[in-house]
Amino acid sequence: MRNPFAFFLLLLTVQILLGSDRLFGVEKNQATHLFILSGQSNMQGHRPEEAFTPAVEREFGKQKVTVVQDALGGQPIQRWYKGWKSPTGEKPSLSGDLYDRLMMKVKAAIDGKELISVTFIWMQGERDAKMQWAAVYEESLRGIYQQLLNDLEQEEIGFVIGRLSDFDLKNTRYPEWTAVREIQVKVAESSDRFRWVNTDDLNDGTNRKGRAISNDLHYSAAGYRILGERFAKEAIELVHRAR
Repeated sequence: MRNPFAFFLLLLTVQILLGSDRLFGVEKNQATHLFILSGQSNMQGHRPEEAFTPAVEREFGKQKVTVVQDALGGQPIQRWYKGWKSPTGEKPSLSGDLYDRLMMKVKAAIDGKELISVTFIWMQGERDAKMQWAAVYEESLRGIYQQLLNDLEQEEIGFVIGRLSDFDLKNTRYPEWTAVREIQVKVAESSDRFRWVNTDDLNDGTNRKGRAISNDLHYSAAGYRILGERFAKEAIELVHRAR
């Protein structure tokens, strides 16, 4: 061809019309379903690779799934919610740092990818129940959700909340255990984009160290696997519902 530029334009047009995944050796943005998992010890004990990740990969395809987990045991929700104040109006010296740590992982994982959907899975609340901070827990949950909407520039995000187990239904060791449970359900049932997962039957059996447990604060080895299955079920339904 006498005109190299015209030939280049012809090739470019053909590549675009065919929707090639690669354009002259440059990878196009990969579309992905993003699943973010965070919280305290029972999220830390949950291993996504056991059940959660395989389930969402089967549903959407391995190449179209990004799973990011970041959790730390014993932490109150103020470590994620940047606007947290105590029930008496006091602002802590440290807030939102674990959220920032989580988002660093998220941003790195989705770099160069187009988001098809975003689902946030949350397993936390034990520490707030113990510290008697239930009065500000609902605001904090909704606050984290709004932070995600803003930072990921999304109009909506699926939200799956793991409800606290039946560990202390009499509120003897954790004075606001049932209050936090009720708030988690209230928030989850306030939107068709939110769901909650039952964990009452996950804290009996044998833990990861091989020790027998009964009505424990943490879950059994099998319980964590089941938790992943339940998280995945609700997350998958939310993704399909949004389509």
